[in-house]
Amino acid sequence: MAHPAHLWWNGKQVAWDDATIHISEVGWSTVGGVFEGIRAYWNDEQQELYVFRLREHLERLARSMKLVRLPLAFSVEDLTSAIVDLLRANETREDSYIFPMGFTANSYAHRYDLPEQSASLVIHTKPMPSHLGKDVAYKGRIASWRRISEDVMPPRVKNLSNYRNGQLARMEAAADGYDTSLLLNQQGKVAEAPGACVMLVRDGKLITPDLTSSVLESITRDALLVIARDLGIPVEERPVDRTEFYVGDEAFLCGTAAEVTPVVELDHYPIGDGKIGPITRKLQAAYEAALRGTNGTYPDWRTPVGVAALATR
Repeated sequence: MAHPAHLWWNGKQVAWDDATIHISEVGWSTVGGVFEGIRAYWNDEQQELYVFRLREHLERLARSMKLVRLPLAFSVEDLTSAIVDLLRANETREDSYIFPMGFTANSYAHRYDLPEQSASLVIHTKPMPSHLGKDVAYKGRIASWRRISEDVMPPRVKNLSNYRNGQLARMEAAADGYDTSLLLNQQGKVAEAPGACVMLVRDGKLITPDLTSSVLESITRDALLVIARDLGIPVEERPVDRTEFYVGDEAFLCGTAAEVTPVVELDHYPIGDGKIGPITRKLQAAYEAALRGTNGTYPDWRTPVGVAALATR
């Protein structure tokens, strides 16, 4: 995969090959690092690129940095302009992933856990095609690993260290021949999947673990709950038992990278009839329309990049 021409680093656009740090800075610097996963979607008819819920992602980045005690020297408005300008500079005209990451600066010379520390912030982008509408479906298992709890690490934010928890569960699932897994929390209730929240359909209702179930405060999760309510689908946010998935009608993962990914089997129990269900498909379609701006719904969720104007220069 070819890299883009530019990235953004501590307030400036930098040529890709010039954005370097010394190898001694790598390691401890990112233990407390935080990041955001943000998607931009290409609308071919409009020849425009839309960033999905950019403000909400950047506000969560600020909250994440606060919780791990990293100072953030840039406002949401600063970072919004930085991302839009970066996508324009790279003339991005495809579905893409935007990755802002804050981490401890100067960790070679200073302890990484001092109350007062400096931070670096880097933003880069890469192509990431959508899999919505392509009938991707997963078979999963309940992980032997438990989801981190509020008294261990802050599960509601995107701390890099948190993600090792999900990586272990994902590797375990792959080694056992599954596509994904669901992690239980310390109370034995379903929390989330590696890198994604989970939703279940039972008797026409959309059910998802609540925000006190050791889940990320997911922006995609929130968007799908809004969309479901607008479609007239009843929604429940509450603790969820693993066996509810076994007897459920439909299930799916959701997140920036996962989008809406159906789960059709869990621990060798088919979920519903073992096929992608009608409510999942309805939510997939409505979600994609919101991402790409194809039907005008939820305009406040999309930040246009303005790449169409570049073609007229």
